[in-house]
Amino acid sequence: MAAVLIGCGGFLLAVLWMDLLFDVQVRRLAGADAAASTAALASIVAYYRRATIEAFPMNRLIGAVMLVQLFGIAHELLTRTVAGARALAVLVLGVAPIALAFARIVPDAMRLGAATDAAAVQADLARRIYHAHLVCAVAIAAFTAIQIQLAR
Repeated sequence: MAAVLIGCGGFLLAVLWMDLLFDVQVRRLAGADAAASTAALASIVAYYRRATIEAFPMNRLIGAVMLVQLFGIAHELLTRTVAGARALAVLVLGVAPIALAFARIVPDAMRLGAATDAAAVQADLARRIYHAHLVCAVAIAAFTAIQIQLAR
């Protein structure tokens, strides 16, 4: 099971990396150059429009991998493959980013991709997504590292 969960973690890290390539542009939103801010926001909005709205059915693959990861974690816990502090770490680091994605990141990204809000609201959404993606990347990287240790 650890091998499957390593694959899930690696896939989700790759997706997060792609998202973060666009998310880091939020740092230019607060700059003095209005043209750069406008261009950065337009780039982020266009990315999330493609990723959340226009990428069907491929965008569903991310959710499917998340579900496989959740079932894999449940299997590890129920079969006592992991125990104690390591079990708690697997649970928190593997489930929390997925919960955050379903509860906040995906709805925010879909709203941002729809481009129906004012620029200030879009900028706030982009910042929220960026910060949430950073948290998720750290958690999934740690989760994957634990799974690599379990596979040895």
